[in-house]
Amino acid sequence: MTDSLPPPDSLPPPGETPPCEGSTAEAHPERPDGGPFEHPRIWLALILVGCALVAGYFLVRMIDL
Repeated sequence: MTDSLPPPDSLPPPGETPPCEGSTAEAHPERPDGGPFEHPRIWLALILVGCALVAGYFLVRMIDL
């Protein structure tokens, strides 16, 4: 039985792509951190404030009767 692996001295270092499997595409740039959809605490606070306003509206209507 023949071994299909190349000799150890010709293997690429860990983390590098071998030349035969390389890609011609450039790496995608990382997008910067931030933006409104990356802050769930702000969205949670807005939802909770909205719920409190709606609940307050109905509470005032019940007390007013």
